[in-house]
Amino acid sequence: MFRVANLLKNNRLDKELDYLEISKKLKVPAKYIMAIEEEDIKNFPSEPYCSLIVKDYANFLGLNGEEILSLFRRDFDRKVDTSTQINLHRGITPQTTFLISVLLTSLVFVVYLIFEYIKFNRPPQLSLDWPNSVTEYVEVKGKTDPEATVRINQDLVIVQPDGTFFKKITLSNSETKIIVESKSQSGKIASDQKSYPPKN
Repeated sequence: MFRVANLLKNNRLDKELDYLEISKKLKVPAKYIMAIEEEDIKNFPSEPYCSLIVKDYANFLGLNGEEILSLFRRDFDRKVDTSTQINLHRGITPQTTFLISVLLTSLVFVVYLIFEYIKFNRPPQLSLDWPNSVTEYVEVKGKTDPEATVRINQDLVIVQPDGTFFKKITLSNSETKIIVESKSQSGKIASDQKSYPPKN
């Protein structure tokens, strides 16, 4: 299939016309005539100026301007499609960078919401350092979530900003059972307990 650029160029050469002569007759820069013949898209004039030049140039050469313009648009569209595909492989455009940024931000936000939901609906973390040897009292030390509420044998205990807590419990003459409960803001409870024999 014959391309319009070749058709225009061959007709010009058959008539032994140069770019400057055509430029003067059509009153358009010679560089545009040259760009159209060489299919140098990056140097094409902007539309609708480009289409007008092609049509006038074809008529000037004795061709059907409307027909040549239609074929030129066909060739030009195909060229643009190919150019677009090539550009996609050359690098990331600002639009692509923006889209990736939006997607990553959305993904981070969704992950954050999921994490907060799980954190809110799970029982709080609870770790206790039970003493092995005791005398008249037991020092209960532990750590939980800073936002949790801690009770030891139903007594409210102060939780430090880092989640640690402490309470000294005096042993009774009978077996002493110590129950530690940590309650999250959503009402979930984590608990642990240990029994100590009567004091000596």
